[in-house]
Amino acid sequence: MRSFLRFFATAYVVMMLFFSTVKLGMVAEARTCESKSHRFKGICVRKANCAAVCQTEGFHGGHCRGIRRRCYCTRHC
Repeated sequence: MRSFLRFFATAYVVMMLFFSTVKLGMVAEARTCESKSHRFKGICVRKANCAAVCQTEGFHGGHCRGIRRRCYCTRHC
């Protein structure tokens, strides 16, 4: 019985190590860089308007941010 528990504990640890390394190898997060829009004028109310202006500036998208509601453009770093 004791050898069975030792084998089970060893197998469990080996499986945990294997799955933790596999999971880390498969996950890749992309970094997102932000820059304040130079062409957007006025208060940023809709994300779609901000994203459209940012795309004309060469970015992938944009969103409204902050108390003053400024348009910030985003792209993958």
